Order: sequence, then structure tokens, then C-alpha cells
Amino acid sequence: MNIFLIGYRCTGKTTVGTSLARMLGWPFIDADVELVKEHEMTVSQIVSTQGWDAFREKETAVIKKLSGLDKHVIATGGGAVLNNENIKNMKKNGVVVWLRATPEIIRSRMAKDEKTKDLRPSLTSKGLHNEIEATLLSRKPFYENAMDFCVDTDDLCVEDICSAVINNIRKSVK
Repeated sequence: MNIFLIGYRCTGKTTVGTSLARMLGWPFIDADVELVKEHEMTVSQIVSTQGWDAFREKETAVIKKLSGLDKHVIATGGGAVLNNENIKNMKKNGVVVWLRATPEIIRSRMAKDEKTKDLRPSLTSKGLHNEIEATLLSRKPFYENAMDFCVDTDDLCVEDICSAVINNIRKSVK
């Protein structure tokens, strides 16, 4: 079994995933980092030269490959849930955890993240505030459909988020 972390940009997937993996003694993998290594291009470069559809195809191939692993914590890209094949592959060999945050917290975290430009190309031309709110609203049903459970990350430290994930998994296994 794997633990897949889904959620919008800057909801804590990589930070929580790294700590969660350490707590469990499992490897951590960031699907976007794997994709970048495999294609030797940043997400922004792939999107700008090949388009979002090509990026999503590459993302699906990476998630399919990672889904075949066991006892890994895997952070997915924010839009991975838009493809039913990704959801099916994640659920086949894992628990899917939606890490949620409010638009205000996401905006604040994005402003502090130096990697945002390369790893997080703009999804719309609406401006950051409107983009976050519109994208969260449109993706909410996808996240809800994909998740086994969710954890709100706004007011919790990383350790508390990890504990919530572990406790929810323990409850679901009983």
C-alpha cells in the first residue's frame, strides 16, 4: 500500500509527504519531480513548449509507474485528479489523502515559495487571487471523488497533519 497526497498547489503535499515518509520509514516521491527528471524539462518548460495536454499525458504515465510501488508516500501534482486513470491507479494500490487549504493560505505559501515559477506555471490568465479561487472551486468535485479522506492543513503544523493522516489510515484499516 502507498499513501498518495493530492491537493492544490502549496497545500503541503511535498512538505507533509517528506515528514510522513520519515515517520513511517518509507521512501518519499514527488510525482512532478519524477516527471521533470524523466523528461529533463521543468513543468513550466513542458507546458510552454508542448502544452497542458502533453504535460497531463506525461503525468499520467508517471503516476501509473509510481502506483506499482509499495510502501511509498507519493505527492501528486495538483491537477492529477483531473484524469480518472490517475485516480484508478492510485486507489488500486494506495490510500488517497486530500490535503486542503484556504485560498488565503495557499496565496501566502505561494508567495514564500521560490520554486513556484518553475514548478507551478499559471493555470489561467485571471490573476493569482482569482485563479486560486476558480481552480479550487472547479477541482473540488475531483478531489472529493478521488480522496479516501481529507485533512485541512491551514492551522496544523506538519507533525499534526502527519498524525492526522496516520490516524485516519489506522481507522480505515480496522
